[in-house]
Amino acid sequence: MKRIEHIGIAVADLRAAEQIFEDVLGESAFKREQVESEGVEVSFFQTGESKVELLASTTPEGPIGQHIAKRGEGLHHLAFSVDDLRGEIERLQSLGYRVISGPKDGADNKEIAFLHPGDTNRVLVELCAERI
Repeated sequence: MKRIEHIGIAVADLRAAEQIFEDVLGESAFKREQVESEGVEVSFFQTGESKVELLASTTPEGPIGQHIAKRGEGLHHLAFSVDDLRGEIERLQSLGYRVISGPKDGADNKEIAFLHPGDTNRVLVELCAERI
């Protein structure tokens, strides 16, 4: 693990959440994009070497839509940057961690995978590497 890549926050209204984080961070979002496969629109803010990723569902059936319906808005996941996604998955699986999703394409030119939160103190952990 190289560093915290980003913190993912589930939001109901992306524009309203962007305004909040523009106020808090004193910066505008540097990127907005849709990830069709996940049914989300995301917005990124740079904070030092890490980012804040706001995730708004484009469909109630998507993972973020379901998350908000069940738990409300707030922290969704913690993402760590890795050099070798598949190697890191193998290492963690050999230690007994379960991968619940991935590797697959994600936002911000990343390839991603998620670990089961039951194995990580109920925190959804995302591993991400630059897409080649």
